[in-house]
Amino acid sequence: MVQLREPGEDELLVKIIASGVCHTDIAISSFPADTPGFHPYPKILGHEGAGIVERIGSKISHVKKGDKVLLSFDYCGSDGCRACEDETPGYCEQFHVKNLFHVPDVYQIDGEPAGGLFFGQSSFSSLALVKGTSVVNVEQLVKDEEELKLFAPMGCGYQTGAAAVTELADVGKRDVVVVFGLGGVGMSAIMAASVRGAHTIIGVDRVQSRLDLVKEMGATHVIDTSNFKDVGKELPAAIKEIAPKGANAVFDTTGVVPLIAAAIPALQARGQIILIGIVNGKTMDLDLGALLNIGTAIRGCIEGNANPSKFIPQMIDWYRQDRFPIEKLARFYKSDDFESALTDMHTGSTIKPILLW
Repeated sequence: MVQLREPGEDELLVKIIASGVCHTDIAISSFPADTPGFHPYPKILGHEGAGIVERIGSKISHVKKGDKVLLSFDYCGSDGCRACEDETPGYCEQFHVKNLFHVPDVYQIDGEPAGGLFFGQSSFSSLALVKGTSVVNVEQLVKDEEELKLFAPMGCGYQTGAAAVTELADVGKRDVVVVFGLGGVGMSAIMAASVRGAHTIIGVDRVQSRLDLVKEMGATHVIDTSNFKDVGKELPAAIKEIAPKGANAVFDTTGVVPLIAAAIPALQARGQIILIGIVNGKTMDLDLGALLNIGTAIRGCIEGNANPSKFIPQMIDWYRQDRFPIEKLARFYKSDDFESALTDMHTGSTIKPILLW
């Protein structure tokens, strides 16, 4: 039997109807049980939730019972936090504590305490206790529950890829954009680059079905790395065969160091590399002089630099304009079919699995 404590004054109880599966969920679940700072098992993951508000705490004013909501990450919102003041809450001073470290005793599973509030939501559950700052009210923006299910990944994966293009790199019409890795995050970056009218948009992957699909999402060119013997030489050459002067912005969603290293010689002067994929603990040799001489920037990216309360409505607006065709990425699974969703995500047959509760 699973029990959930009552919401506190800054919390809500949300009936989850859908939750996207993100690689971050898989990465966190693979950490050793004794990893410092992380709550031991059992704990509830999930951070791309969509649902209906059941109950609200006394300090919650932006939603009411019955509202349709999308769930994103948690942040402090404090006047003393520079990132929150600047509306880039992904860099909140308390981001790691509030999002990656579960809060104990949120759930009771057969009488045993279980951690919750992962990314302020722990939405791999039919009912979730959610922090108010993680909640974006879309009651006036979403037509029905079926559409709400489709939008579930906007709280993280789609937001991260798309906002990295528009909010961080500020891609424009003259730019050559390259995206490494065509999962949900990478496809979202491609779509956003298309929305921005980028001159050249290159999708890079090794799965043929994704290379085929990305052309429908806005890519002007694709590069298949599946047969590359020396990615460090062949990938920059392939990029410059398409865009002889090189790229203005490369977005890496893979976290694969040889790919990231290959981006450097593929750049134009003043080009930038945006690191989105998980690279924790990985290192890379750099010729700092080469970076300095052409003004290269390598930038980390959390949640695309987005403010979810503003950027999620922006993505919905693009969807309404048929410029953000996320229906081509999604595949729905019953929550009992979680293992099938993981398998299909790993093989590449599904780009964005969405669990239905």
